[in-house]
Amino acid sequence: MSSALTPPAVREIADGYAFTGPALDLGAVLLDGTAYPDAQVRIPLAVLNRHGLVAGATGTGKTKTLQLIAEQLSAQGVPVFLADVKGDVSGVSAPGAPSERTAARAAEVGQEWTAAGCPAEFFSLGGEGTGIPVRATVTSFGPLLLSKVLDLNETQESSLSLVFHYADRAGLELYDLKDLTAVIGFLTSPEGKEELRTVGGLSSATAGVILRALTVLENEGAGAFFGEPEFDTAELLRTAVDGRGVVSVLELPAVQDRPRLFSTFLMWLLADLYQELPEVGDLDKPKLVFFFDEAHLLFKGASKAFLEAITQTVRLIRSKGVGIFFVTQTPKDVPADVLAQLGNRVQHALRAFTPDDAKALKATVSTFPRSSYDLSEVLTSLGTGEAVVTVLSEKGAPTPVAATRLRAPQSLMGPVDEGALRALVDASPLTARYRDAIDRESAYEKLAARAARAEPAPAPVPEPSRDAAREAERAGAQAGAGGLLGSLLNNPTVQSLARSAGKQLGQEISRSLFGTSRRRR
Repeated sequence: MSSALTPPAVREIADGYAFTGPALDLGAVLLDGTAYPDAQVRIPLAVLNRHGLVAGATGTGKTKTLQLIAEQLSAQGVPVFLADVKGDVSGVSAPGAPSERTAARAAEVGQEWTAAGCPAEFFSLGGEGTGIPVRATVTSFGPLLLSKVLDLNETQESSLSLVFHYADRAGLELYDLKDLTAVIGFLTSPEGKEELRTVGGLSSATAGVILRALTVLENEGAGAFFGEPEFDTAELLRTAVDGRGVVSVLELPAVQDRPRLFSTFLMWLLADLYQELPEVGDLDKPKLVFFFDEAHLLFKGASKAFLEAITQTVRLIRSKGVGIFFVTQTPKDVPADVLAQLGNRVQHALRAFTPDDAKALKATVSTFPRSSYDLSEVLTSLGTGEAVVTVLSEKGAPTPVAATRLRAPQSLMGPVDEGALRALVDASPLTARYRDAIDRESAYEKLAARAARAEPAPAPVPEPSRDAAREAERAGAQAGAGGLLGSLLNNPTVQSLARSAGKQLGQEISRSLFGTSRRRR
């Protein structure tokens, strides 16, 4: 469509997206159901470290938007991290399939469409899936993130932090869940209680709650996520030999029934990047763009300390050259302090079928800059593959709000077949490094060896205090725990460990604001 036929309102919007530097092409301005291909909507590459939000109801095209942005970032030499919650992002590694529908969309938005895949690596949490296993040690994961996974309250979170503090000082490495269980077992013995006397205490009731939560977590198979070899997050910053950024895809369908775990694990990846990367300020292009899918799971039920840590990480990681896009259904899923830091917005359609939907729609409209659009009407009438966009300009100012018909991804819009995916994983140089789990000597083995050398002696069962009893009643949990965890907690040889176990001090581990380990691996 020639510019002479473009309405003045559309030209005015397009002028706000006429950037001079490198940019990603999202699509064409949409007005009254018509797309104007000479009015392009774009995101400057240099502002992608100012973070963003991709939101919209289920089935409105959020995943394809992620794919569209990811493949353009890769082409510009920027590595990308994508969480594949539904199992349909693996197609980013393969060229797309030409079709009449794709050709029609390309003509509507002024896109020169050619099939192209991206260099990609595929990962899975703890090896639950086809991808390369991603693991973290318990000590690196830290007490704050682990408390979120275990759904502990603030009192229990504080007690778990004390356990980590003791293990750090005592040189008891917490690599996997059995290490953590063994340390808790020792600290609830009379000897362990004496070691904690000067820094606080760990009640039997609180220990029981934590151990019970660990038992549930391990019974769900999550124990495989904790251990060695620990994943080096620097792997996410790689580029291919041709200069394109590698797209790292974390498969998550196998852990969909453990949403709290995978959302918190994604936060561990970000926290580790934050503490390891140097300050670089504003760059011409980001070092990495991280897409945080199902973001509402991260914030739901989070403690005040956890939310403060997320807010600070999002605020400060920008200067490390990392951009974060939160992906969820409505902006209200993201706390206001975090939402205020998301400069780039791609809002797909919302539905208003219920009073709650209507409130969410009104709240979403209020988060956009002033616009000539009736956003309440536009947001409920957008089709699949259409969105309302506003981003930061090269000068850092918000661009005009633009209803946009988005471009079609050039990579495959769907999963690659299992055989092709497995071949890609087998060919990766990272597979040999991370595939096989390692079980080194750590807290469990050290405490077991000391217990074997000690003279077995029965120890009296400590009477819980009134406060501990009340806490146990509130938590709805018993002090004991079944299976291996319970036997370790009540084992008399563990309970009779010498006080010297706590006095054998190692170098205390420095921890970040998330409580993650800062000791270089």
